[in-house]
Amino acid sequence: MQRILLILVTFFITISSYSQDYEEQQRKLENRKAQILKEIKEVQTLLNSEKKKERNIFNEITNQNKKIKLSTELINNSQKQNRVLSDDIYTATLQSNKLKRELKVLQADYAKTIVKSYKTRSEQSRILFILSSDNFLQAYKRMQYMKQYANFRKTQGDEIKEKTIELQELTKRLEIQKVKQQAILAEQEKERKVLEDDKKIQNQLLAEVKKDQKKYDKQIRDKQAESKKIDREIKAVIQKAIAEANRKAKEKAEKERLAKEKATGKKETPTKTSTVSSTKFDLTPEEKTLSNSFKTNRGRLPWPVEKGFISMKYGDQPLPGMPNVTVHNSGVEITTESGSSVRAVFEGEVFKIQNIGNIKLVYIRHGEYVSIYQNLSSISVSDGQKVSTKQKIGTISNNHEGKAVLKFVISQNDTFMNPESWISTK
Repeated sequence: MQRILLILVTFFITISSYSQDYEEQQRKLENRKAQILKEIKEVQTLLNSEKKKERNIFNEITNQNKKIKLSTELINNSQKQNRVLSDDIYTATLQSNKLKRELKVLQADYAKTIVKSYKTRSEQSRILFILSSDNFLQAYKRMQYMKQYANFRKTQGDEIKEKTIELQELTKRLEIQKVKQQAILAEQEKERKVLEDDKKIQNQLLAEVKKDQKKYDKQIRDKQAESKKIDREIKAVIQKAIAEANRKAKEKAEKERLAKEKATGKKETPTKTSTVSSTKFDLTPEEKTLSNSFKTNRGRLPWPVEKGFISMKYGDQPLPGMPNVTVHNSGVEITTESGSSVRAVFEGEVFKIQNIGNIKLVYIRHGEYVSIYQNLSSISVSDGQKVSTKQKIGTISNNHEGKAVLKFVISQNDTFMNPESWISTK
């Protein structure tokens, strides 16, 4: 009896553990599916808005590329869901077969017990069985045996009932999972057709680029030159800010040394007269704490805009329709809706508001890290202002191509880093 109970407990623990793991996988996949569908909707909105403006084929290709990637990811996500469902159906089928075998054995044993009880059903025979004992102890043991035997029969009946209910629930679950699987397969087929249509549109756009190569080559050269110029100015601003911050820190330390020397009458070790660095911040204890906090949140920083997608990644990136032509990107470009709010990704201090031509930028310092927000139409913070995480710092404008794109840059001292590795995955 104890062995049967041990087997049952182990079986239920295993089922419960597997069920929790399956539900967690399905929950994550469903959440990702919802996020992908949301991003596809955002991209489609941008594609529709592009058609109402003066046409820019690179914008269309970029957004179409993003939609194709999202559709592909959606199909892959559905395939993962299907695999998880298939695994669950397989495991549930094994459990169902096992339950059927166990139920069959239990029912056979119970039938034997019932037959045996029927043969000894006479109340007189039970009394004679007790009275025929050699002594009182034996009579007591026989009474206990009869009581345990009755309890065993009851336990057998309860176990058969529980397993029958469990088998019914498992059968129902299998039917539901099979219906879900069919629905996912139907969705996959629909998603594949959408993907094929998107690829056809993309091929048409690429064909248009090839027809007028010279025109687009000039656009590319102009874009590269402008981008490099802005990157040089951003680096110069950061280096100037580093030098200024370090100079002030050095002057403050020297004043404190002289004040202490005057108060105590003892000569203090003077501040080192080495050249002030313009490439690395000399941090105070408070700035070190802020810097470490920023670093600890790598991969978890909020997006600088509420909606949108990364339309150009960090580093050397091939241009849409021109895989052999690359441009260097010092940050990430996030395409979003016109007039969207831009927000600080972490607490810090605004140390520079800059205009480069008609492009507005905001620089926020977080210890030795700097976040830069480029292509704003209006700015709602001021130089020297302390800001908090997600605080609005301005609104985004349309660039000269007619797109609402935020250029977002992160640097450690004066070294540009990949912002995508710092912000959270949506």
